[in-house]
Amino acid sequence: MHPSKVAIVGAGLIGRAWAMIFARAGWQVALFDPAPGIAAQAEGLCAQGLTDLAEQGLCEDPAGAARRIQAVGSLAEAVSDAALVQENGPERLEVKQELFAELDRLAPPGCILASSSSAIRASLFTEALPGRGRCLVAHPVNPPHLIPLVELSGAPWTSPESIARAREIYAAIGQVPIAVLKEVEGFILNRLQGALLAEAFRLVSEGYVSPQDLDHTVKDGLGLRWSFMGPFETIELNAPGGIPDYCARYTGFYRRLAADPARPEVYEAPAVGRILEEWGAPPDLPEKMRWRDRRLAALRAHKLTQEEG
Repeated sequence: MHPSKVAIVGAGLIGRAWAMIFARAGWQVALFDPAPGIAAQAEGLCAQGLTDLAEQGLCEDPAGAARRIQAVGSLAEAVSDAALVQENGPERLEVKQELFAELDRLAPPGCILASSSSAIRASLFTEALPGRGRCLVAHPVNPPHLIPLVELSGAPWTSPESIARAREIYAAIGQVPIAVLKEVEGFILNRLQGALLAEAFRLVSEGYVSPQDLDHTVKDGLGLRWSFMGPFETIELNAPGGIPDYCARYTGFYRRLAADPARPEVYEAPAVGRILEEWGAPPDLPEKMRWRDRRLAALRAHKLTQEEG
C-alpha cells in the first residue's frame, strides 16, 4: 500500500475536486470513471482547475499537481496500492452497495474506503462486507476544493482506527474533518442547513420578509460571524457571562420558537410558488456559479492568511 496514493472513483464535479485537493497536497491520484473517456477528460479539467486555484493563491505548483493525476482504465488499477479510496458514484443505494462490494474485494488491506455520499448512511451499503470496519462516509461540501469541511460518519461497525486515520489524512491535505459520533440522517451540516432553510421558507412564504431581504439577513448578518465562528462561539460572546448567561437570558424566547417549528408544508407548492414569484427570473446559473467560486476562493485565501498570521 502506497501511503500517499488515493483512488478517486467517479470523475464528476465532486470527484474532480477531490482529485485536485489530493494532488495539490502531494498525493498520487488514480482517477477512474466507468463511463468511457470521462476520466481522461477529467485530467484536463483538473489541470485547468488547479491553475485557477493558483491564480487565487490556493495552489503553489499547479503544473506539478496536475502531473500527479492519472486517469486509469479499471477499478482494480485505481485501487491498487491505494491508502484511501474516495467514492463519488451516483447517490443511489443499490449503486453504492454494488460498488463498495467491489472496492472491498479489490482494495488492499488497510486501505480506507470512503464515500462522498451526501445522504445515504454508511450502514446501509457496508453491512455485508468482510472489510466493513474500514468503510465510512466522508461527506464534502460543494465545491470541496474551496470549502474544506468533511463530515466523517462511520457505521456502528466502522473501527475507531479507520475514523482516526481518515481524520489524519483529510486534515493533512488541508481539509477540515469533523466526526459524526452517531449515524444520523443528513449528517450535521445538512441538518443545520435544513433547520435554517425551513424557517427561511416559512418567513418568506407567510409574508414576513422578502426573499431578497432574507438573504441579506444571512449574508450581511449571521453569515459574517459564521464565516469564522460557530454558533457556540457566537453565543459565548453575546452575553457577559458566556454560554450559561446566554442560556439564562434567551432560552425562554428560543423555547417558544422551538415549540412552533416550520412544518414540512413550507416546501410544497403554495409556499414555494410565492417565494419563486417574489424571487424573480433566475440568473445565468453557470456564470453565477463562477462568481460564487471566485468569492469563495477569495474568502478561503483570506481565512488561511489570517489563520497563518
